[in-house]
Amino acid sequence: MAQRRFHYERAFEHYLRANGIPYIAVDEAKRAIDGKNLPVKLKNFDFVVYSKTKNNLLIDVKGRKHAARSGKQLDNWVTQADIQSITRWQQIFGPDFTSIFVFLYWCEKQPPDALFNEVFQYQKRFYTLKVITANDYAKHLKTRSQKWNTVHIPANIYANLAQPLATIL
Repeated sequence: MAQRRFHYERAFEHYLRANGIPYIAVDEAKRAIDGKNLPVKLKNFDFVVYSKTKNNLLIDVKGRKHAARSGKQLDNWVTQADIQSITRWQQIFGPDFTSIFVFLYWCEKQPPDALFNEVFQYQKRFYTLKVITANDYAKHLKTRSQKWNTVHIPANIYANLAQPLATIL
């Protein structure tokens, strides 16, 4: 297991292991290099996940807390740098890879079954996840905060595009 600072990444790695999904954790301490071995300003993604039937995945985990109150929208914001970096990584890795965001929601209590397709527990916390391809995300993004350089996609579009990880694998 790679050293992970945030419980979201550790929980996702636990999920991959528990489900027997082959992956490589990206070492966050290493700097990205371009073709000329010069450091570039690319944010690292978190995991390479291997699929038997579809493209392999470049995964950037985005942890969000979900209060599980009825009517509460699922946060799906990312930074512009997240979009630019994961898109560039997909170009570098080539057509056999698909870049995705995994929105991993930490739920304060076990959410109702109907709210999410899949719920798992890690270190006494409940988590669920939704995934969306970086390409789909980029097509629908809207500015959330100019000050923080963040974007999101509208809740109704996110609800239609976000899916369980198993459907992408």
